[in-house]
Amino acid sequence: MVVAGVVGYALERDLGERLVFGDVTILVRASSKQTAGAFTLFEEVPPMVDTPLHVHEREDELFYVLEGEHVFRIGEDEYRLGPGGVAFGPRGVPHAQRRVVAGAGRLLVQTTPGGFDGFFRRLAAADESGALGPDTYAQASKEYGLTWLG
Repeated sequence: MVVAGVVGYALERDLGERLVFGDVTILVRASSKQTAGAFTLFEEVPPMVDTPLHVHEREDELFYVLEGEHVFRIGEDEYRLGPGGVAFGPRGVPHAQRRVVAGAGRLLVQTTPGGFDGFFRRLAAADESGALGPDTYAQASKEYGLTWLG
């Protein structure tokens, strides 16, 4: 059944749109297009780099720990979470994430509303064309309302 242009679907583990840029691999499990803009769901696939302090202008971000231990900074608070742990970073509140064991661990991340998957697509396209660099990150960050603080 199709409701408001959205079609239900299911994915097995490790399936979805795989976007690679630099040392980062993002597996888009539910794109903004697939959810009619309601949300984006993506998985950070190891080995991953940590995410420096940043703030989203438009999206709330929910993190679900699949594997490993992660430390989340949200505002002034820090939370150390293992598998099954959840952290929430509201839009406008600075947050960061690091892995207790460098490069290890997997996260499932939901951004609401949808659309942040476009940020990753833009960086992956730049990497594929050989144009990935600081200017690309700066332009994509500006376009998607992302400010890096650290």
